[in-house]
Amino acid sequence: MDIKQLIYLCNLERERHFGRAAEASFVSQPTLSMRLKNLERELGLSLINRSNNFDGFTAEGERVLSWAREIVSVYQGLKLEVESLKHGVNGTLRIGVVPQCSLSLPLMLKAISDRYPQLDYRVAVLSADQLLEALNSHTVDVGIGFFELATLRELHFQAEPLQDHGVEVMFHPHHFPQLTGEGALALESLQDIPLCLAEQTRYFRRYLDTHFRDAGVRLRVIFETTSVFQLVQAAQVGLGCLISPTGHLLPGMTPELHSRALSIEPMSRQAALVIAEPGRATPLSQHFFDEVRRLLSEGQAVKL
Repeated sequence: MDIKQLIYLCNLERERHFGRAAEASFVSQPTLSMRLKNLERELGLSLINRSNNFDGFTAEGERVLSWAREIVSVYQGLKLEVESLKHGVNGTLRIGVVPQCSLSLPLMLKAISDRYPQLDYRVAVLSADQLLEALNSHTVDVGIGFFELATLRELHFQAEPLQDHGVEVMFHPHHFPQLTGEGALALESLQDIPLCLAEQTRYFRRYLDTHFRDAGVRLRVIFETTSVFQLVQAAQVGLGCLISPTGHLLPGMTPELHSRALSIEPMSRQAALVIAEPGRATPLSQHFFDEVRRLLSEGQAVKL
């Protein structure tokens, strides 16, 4: 058994396809398949359900996979530690964000980049549940989303809470002049207004659905997607109004849109930046986490 075989196994889990896993591993598909079969022979276990295509892992494969994730994570952390000792803070940081948090992420990364210009970033947009799973499986180094803080403590994550700036409605005043004005909008003011919202699988959408339902207000959702970019475009052309957490960069990007605060109870989950516990976090993620914590303590504009 060697580390490459375990990396191939982890890549197969992520890609769910032999060809894509081979590409991610920078080997040919026959080489990847042969190395994984050698691993199975060495362990004396069948790890992968094979038909014409990848068909998931066996129960034994899932157990081996959990160990492989840990070993690969430690191996990659060691490589990063060595690189940071030789060259300082540099490399690629893997960040997972939920869609409603991703728009202001560049603001945070710009502040970090000013201090660590050799850091690169790879960002994946995930649901809240997928984000926790990715943190647990070490497929992302940093998570930014909405979490139950008690759950994070139970899982021994390091978490830095991020300020909740409330929720706002964004709309084009030409198409929705009735929403223009000052002060916060009541939930009732959006009765029968066409809305562009995230899909119901997303935590922020479930949060909205619950509070509107409790207020007896019917949501008229005419456009659903997991893409924040598509939601913004829909609001720009007047297809509907966008409801989003306050604190993003949309006002500067879309000056033609107006925004008003929405009078709604705060989310039960806490916006937070999360990494693994001390000693298990990669050096890059720990540097990133500590720098964000410093910026927040100094009151700099790093927010969701």
